[in-house]
Amino acid sequence: MARPIISLFSFLFILSLNTVSALPLYTYSRWIADENGTRVKLACVNWPSHLDTSFAEGLSKQPVDAIAKLITSMGFNCVRLTWPLFLTTNWMLAAVTVRQSFQSLGLDDYISGIQDNNPGLVNLSLIRALQAVVSTLGDNNVMVILDNHLSKPGWCCSETDGNGFFGDEYFDPDYWIVGLTRMATLFRGVRNVVGMSLRNELRGPRQNVENWYMYMQRGAEEVHKANPHVLVILSGLNFDTDLSFLADRPVNLTFYGKTVYEMHWYGFTDGHAWEIGNLNQVCGQVYNNVKGRSGFLLDRGLPLFVSEFGVDLRGTNVNDNRYLNCFMAAAFELDVDFALWSLAGSYYIREGVKDVEEYFGMLNSDWSSFRNPSLTERISILQTSIKGSGLSIPTLHKIIFHPATGQCLLNSGTVGPLSLGPCSDTQGWIYSSTKVLMLRGIILCIQADQLNKPAVLGSCTEPNLQWDTVSDSQMHLQSKTTDGTEVCLDVGDQSIIVTNACKCLSGDSSCDPSSQWFKIVDSLMNSSPSKESGKRRKENIRQLMTEATEGGS
Repeated sequence: MARPIISLFSFLFILSLNTVSALPLYTYSRWIADENGTRVKLACVNWPSHLDTSFAEGLSKQPVDAIAKLITSMGFNCVRLTWPLFLTTNWMLAAVTVRQSFQSLGLDDYISGIQDNNPGLVNLSLIRALQAVVSTLGDNNVMVILDNHLSKPGWCCSETDGNGFFGDEYFDPDYWIVGLTRMATLFRGVRNVVGMSLRNELRGPRQNVENWYMYMQRGAEEVHKANPHVLVILSGLNFDTDLSFLADRPVNLTFYGKTVYEMHWYGFTDGHAWEIGNLNQVCGQVYNNVKGRSGFLLDRGLPLFVSEFGVDLRGTNVNDNRYLNCFMAAAFELDVDFALWSLAGSYYIREGVKDVEEYFGMLNSDWSSFRNPSLTERISILQTSIKGSGLSIPTLHKIIFHPATGQCLLNSGTVGPLSLGPCSDTQGWIYSSTKVLMLRGIILCIQADQLNKPAVLGSCTEPNLQWDTVSDSQMHLQSKTTDGTEVCLDVGDQSIIVTNACKCLSGDSSCDPSSQWFKIVDSLMNSSPSKESGKRRKENIRQLMTEATEGGS
């Protein structure tokens, strides 16, 4: 058995996992916060446990504790743990042991691996095994969101699999309510279970808004009644890509401070648009669509959880690679809570095929180390809170984020070159109303000196200081050199920032502009809250807790 590898770089980005000690969690405007009013950013990874075996994947290859430690070593503070509804509504399934489940599926070869790596689980019932996984995650300070992924165990999702919407073959809404209530009751008092997602990816020909309100509100009320400590997470329609109906008709619930909405965003959602279209135009259009269908909730002060996104981690899928650059910019700018798909390096069985490798999985096929360490490091910046309660100070500053690397624009003193580096090291920038980029705390501005030369810091009285955001993506920073040549910021050798000719602004679908994509983002990174603001947050959250308790009674 390969020994799990914990990479040193990941510890540089690990969230403050001691926030788990201030559980349970509440919603505070658009943020999720602990009982002290300090933001807790959910940086989760999906751990599938809903497929045919109804048993958490990977446990024939590694001990559950070793997997939990790999999760924290990658900087995740949370797991979205999927489960099938039949596990709580079909007592015959719930009572089946792990060993019996694998035997019934002809998967006897895996039993010895489970016996070797997790001897305490192999003879437990499936529901007790799920509890044991949750307990081990708690021992490692990992929060858990229980996600009802589907009803009948198996791979998800299609419009015709009988699991898509209320009234489908395997999706009786009354049984669904019963199953949610039993799961909520089972984990009541388990501190690291911080949320329950009511249903994954509602879809199919039966889906409609009226039934969404009828059943999702009913499910939310019953879960809160059974377990008032958990966040109640509501998914949208069309494979969880559409919450637009909430713009005109908010949900009507009796409790407060516990409701979160979720959405999914993959590259394949838009077919091959990322591969065949102009990337600036595709990114601008798709991002606007996402904001119109779900992202608008953040502007209305409602929490939004991107509960699934992901890419082929082999790095060979052009569509995924290009999508990810746009997603990184959006996720960083919005500072959203998220759950990456997926932790799984492989599946016991998927759609009838044994030992299927998961190329979207953060872990390799034997679950012992990272599939793509460089990408793991790149997305780690998304695990860091850059805004929100617990970080409030009177004024924001700007960060200039480079989504293709997950790094930020830094200065190397007043005379050194501009370069990319860890966002945690940025001093911050001011982007003035005249579109001048000034170093925070020092009156020095970014200048475009010459074509194909490093950008420089200089006097803020020079003429070539204006940096416009151009292209449909709004991520090209364009200026003019001293001789009037239009240039864009770009990344050169050794991560030095240079000014090159702007590329791929429109039309051309064959080129990739990502080296020239920079996102100017409001940030409170490296700022500490004042004692007074902390006091006010605690008072506000205590009031919110009181309202939540009264509303749920």
